[in-house]
Amino acid sequence: MKAITASATKGLTLRSWCTCADNSGAKEVYIMGVMGSKGRRRMSPKAGIGDIVKVVIKKGKPEMRKKVEKAVVIRVKKEYRRATGERIKFEDNAVVLVDDKGLPKASEIKGVVAKEAAERFPKLAGISAGVV
Repeated sequence: MKAITASATKGLTLRSWCTCADNSGAKEVYIMGVMGSKGRRRMSPKAGIGDIVKVVIKKGKPEMRKKVEKAVVIRVKKEYRRATGERIKFEDNAVVLVDDKGLPKASEIKGVVAKEAAERFPKLAGISAGVV
């Protein structure tokens, strides 16, 4: 997996609610874990753009609800800085459900994907509406 080029602030904590921006059947998800995060005593793990998180599907199709899945963060409200000096922030926090290999479970992504997440997961860029 490729490292991201921005110095992204980790804007999502555990128990954050995000919208699911794909057509897999999930609408809203709840972050319950961050994959690959190193621990420090009494600090909860945080997630930023392009990170893989464990989520619980809270709203969506009845067969999808209450399931634990992996997802990639594609948009965050928290402003972060790119290497070029520009600052980027989005209107919502959004994730896309992926499998164990990092391939998307859906066939379409609603909205745009951040460039950092598209560099790390090229398949997400292929099925998205655009890359910002």
